[in-house]
Amino acid sequence: MKHMLKYFFSIGLLMTVFCIQAQETTPTTKSLDKTKTEGIIPASPKQAQAKPAIATKTDTVVPVKKDRYGVRVGLDLYKLTRGLYDSNYKGIELVGDYRFTKNYYLAAEIGSEDKTTEDDRLNTTTKGTYIKFGFDYNAYENWLNMENIISIGLRGGFSTFNQELNSYKIYNTQHYWDEMPWIASGESFNGLTAGWIEVVAGVKVKVYNNIFVGFSLRMNTLLFEKKPDENFENLYIPGFNRTYAGNFGAGFNYTVTYFIPLYKKTVKPKEVVKKEIK
Repeated sequence: MKHMLKYFFSIGLLMTVFCIQAQETTPTTKSLDKTKTEGIIPASPKQAQAKPAIATKTDTVVPVKKDRYGVRVGLDLYKLTRGLYDSNYKGIELVGDYRFTKNYYLAAEIGSEDKTTEDDRLNTTTKGTYIKFGFDYNAYENWLNMENIISIGLRGGFSTFNQELNSYKIYNTQHYWDEMPWIASGESFNGLTAGWIEVVAGVKVKVYNNIFVGFSLRMNTLLFEKKPDENFENLYIPGFNRTYAGNFGAGFNYTVTYFIPLYKKTVKPKEVVKKEIK
């Protein structure tokens, strides 16, 4: 009996100690939970539904661009150097243009030519001057500080010249006989004129400071001409080129020009598109 009492007493003591420890542990857990949630303000329903404000407006910074306006003058190197390898040709051409709007240029060429034409039956020398005047449209959109040109244009040309018949050969219809010899003439025809229009396509590239190099292709249509004689036609017209193809002709030039700036205009920036991020 004595051992039984000790056994029950030990079990009761252990249960008492366990209950005391359980009571000390429970408040500590509650205090920790209270500490975690303390200081946190619950969000209102409106704040919970509201989305964070991320929307911003972005503006693109466009650099200020100024276009230069002025006069460009130069030479046609093709005509100037052609006499070095062609003994029958001497010529010079001055070229120029003036920029009066963003894309349009007034353009002109003036020159003189001395050309000896050798045909199967004729040998003639043409001497005269010409002038061309019109416009060019620059279709190239330059970047900042670039001034290159890819243009299409139109010209009206007019030439005054004279023709000299150096020698000629009579065509022999009787093939039994030998060819007739050349006959010296020296007859001159003065006061001749011609007019035409031409379509011009060209390129000008800025290579250094205000120096430009370029080339152009030209297609001509003859509007009128004064011929030397009923039996003698113009084989060559200064500024127009050869007339072998009837009223149509073609030309080419290679130029070097110098730009003389006169004033500047500020380019209006394009409208900036503002985007909103939702």
